[in-house]
Amino acid sequence: MTDLRGAMDRWRRLDVTVRDLPLALGLAGLAFLPFLRDYGTQVGELPARPLDGWAVLVIALQCLPLAVRRRFPAACMLLVAVGFAAAQVTGYHSFAGNTLGIALVSTGAHLDRRRRVVPAVLTVGYVALAVALDRLTGAERVDELVTFYLAMALAWGVGTWLRSTRAAEAERRLRVAQDTLVAERTRIARELHDVVTHHVTAMVVQTEAAKYLTAAPERLEQTLDAVTDTGRHAIADLRQLLDLLDPGHDGAARTPSAGEVRDLVEQTRRAGQPVELVEDGEPAGSADSAGLTAYRVVQEALTNALKHAHGAATTVDVRHTEREIVVEISTAGSGAGGGQGCGAVPGGSGRGLAGLRERVETLGGEFGTERRDDGGFVVRARMPRAYSAVADRT
Repeated sequence: MTDLRGAMDRWRRLDVTVRDLPLALGLAGLAFLPFLRDYGTQVGELPARPLDGWAVLVIALQCLPLAVRRRFPAACMLLVAVGFAAAQVTGYHSFAGNTLGIALVSTGAHLDRRRRVVPAVLTVGYVALAVALDRLTGAERVDELVTFYLAMALAWGVGTWLRSTRAAEAERRLRVAQDTLVAERTRIARELHDVVTHHVTAMVVQTEAAKYLTAAPERLEQTLDAVTDTGRHAIADLRQLLDLLDPGHDGAARTPSAGEVRDLVEQTRRAGQPVELVEDGEPAGSADSAGLTAYRVVQEALTNALKHAHGAATTVDVRHTEREIVVEISTAGSGAGGGQGCGAVPGGSGRGLAGLRERVETLGGEFGTERRDDGGFVVRARMPRAYSAVADRT
């Protein structure tokens, strides 16, 4: 099976002329078989003549141009039509007469330019052929000539339909590729926003705090160590995102989950934000879409708390059940940031919360924000596990 698949792949990589040549040679060979002679296409009542040297030329003219039916469809159609007309006028009837229908279908399917000119030229040529046959035999029936013309028009129509179908499929694939690219860019932008914003915000807050700790060397050293650890986390996360962009990457990047919220809370505490973590239930053993989204909700909310309510008490409540994950992050309004809370983003793009809402709703969950009476802010999200499991399998 592998050898056959490899042979087929090598065959598809060949030039189209090489791939179409066996068809042309095969039809030419069949034209010389005596028992197939009566199965060709014939117009008019001109009696058949025995095949001779001139017949070889007529048959070659009808069959061999099919080797270029896809590369040069107009030239193929012209040569086959001339060969067909010559065969009908001279009486060299053979199986090669069937190539006219094949050439019409191929030309209708592959011709890009002068699509109206070719049918017009063929129609004029067919009228001339009908007149010539009538003068040679004097017994041509108009209804039979019209029927044959309609049959050839149908062959052209089939080719045109194949062309339109192929064009529609190519457009669909292009649209799917563009949508996939946009979705992937959006996903990467979200990941970069979540990773970079959180880590850099923590580093900025820690560095600002270090300015006031010159009189306390031990605390200054702890703060600088926290900055170093945060930078290492940022580098590791960014390296994983860059690995996903590498074409040679196997795609086995580590994905954060709801079970890693403890590490996220601890990192935020080291940045100087008082955070209390309340967990109920056990997180899933492996990362899934719901777990990753829950992690990103907590990450974004803690990042905004650091930026806009540094020093304000923050509570992270995470509940795990078999069917869903529910997170609630609440920040008091008494921080150094003037009580803007974890959801306010003054002067910012608002991309974080908007992206989270879209993520949660994509999973079939619910996302909401609310301002507290004391000026603080609450972020709530519910992610159903059943939907995420289906999404992961697909």
